[in-house]
Amino acid sequence: MTIQPAMTSENNAAVQKLRKQFADDIVEVSTFRNEITAEIRAEALIPICRFLRDDRELQFSFLMDLTSVDYPERRDRFAVVYQLYSLQYNRRLRLKVRVDGDHPSVESVTPVWKGANWLEREVYDLMGVQFRGHPDLRRIVLPDDWEGHPLRKDYPLRGPEG
Repeated sequence: MTIQPAMTSENNAAVQKLRKQFADDIVEVSTFRNEITAEIRAEALIPICRFLRDDRELQFSFLMDLTSVDYPERRDRFAVVYQLYSLQYNRRLRLKVRVDGDHPSVESVTPVWKGANWLEREVYDLMGVQFRGHPDLRRIVLPDDWEGHPLRKDYPLRGPEG
């Protein structure tokens, strides 16, 4: 049985290529429990996603999940998190983009991965993050007349009637 070395940002092919190709757009790279997270500038999201999908040595062709995290104490209150998977190479990579708290908005990745459609709608519905260029951005879980976004940390625990 061969023991694989622990994955770090130093020996990860995707991180090495990203640092070479998009050096100014990488905010931070971290490793936790053998999982790599690359925090990137929001302006570079689409070019980086296309690169990760199309590069022959990476082929992150599958967007496994897309979600958002609320950090109410930060100016860039929200982080949009993209879980990528390379079917060809059995590799995972997490991308994270920080989003402004007052007007949370980021480009839609539906032109890169069609499967982002409903995932972005869910984040929009429950967290209030706008996805610019989304083909049909509307609520997907809650009724159209619902007020607020219930996964935000400042949302009343008992709902809008609270």
